[in-house]
Amino acid sequence: MIQSIDTKLKEMNITLPASSHPAAQYTNYVIVNGIMFVSGKGPSGQPKGKLGSTYTTEEGYEFARTTGIEILAVLKEALGSLDKVKRVVKIQGFVNAEPGFEEHHKVLNGTSDLMYEVFGEKGVHARSVLGAVSVRDNLPIIVDSIFEVEE
Repeated sequence: MIQSIDTKLKEMNITLPASSHPAAQYTNYVIVNGIMFVSGKGPSGQPKGKLGSTYTTEEGYEFARTTGIEILAVLKEALGSLDKVKRVVKIQGFVNAEPGFEEHHKVLNGTSDLMYEVFGEKGVHARSVLGAVSVRDNLPIIVDSIFEVEE
């Protein structure tokens, strides 16, 4: 028997928050031909600051993980069930970092690891990570994501 994603989240002690709502003229997600594009999300609690000065790589990893939970909340609200996710296609992270910071990839692992833990092999994805001189609201990370879903 295949375990539901909701059951898996419960076993992982993860409770999904209500999905955050856009603050401007855009939507949380768009679905086109079974591909779901989720707008950039940041970590819960709205922390502010840069990796390499305000925060360590390890703290950045946790911010990326909570950002992944925010993404899961959008998926759940949009689809009704996370079991409708067929595949995590791509994760792209924008790490708000000091110029000398070189561990962007280790920060984004927080989102990537979560997707694998939740979806198993369907959670393995393509990805890119960029250092940013600034991001909206001075968040430490913003993550864009793309999924294949059942409509």
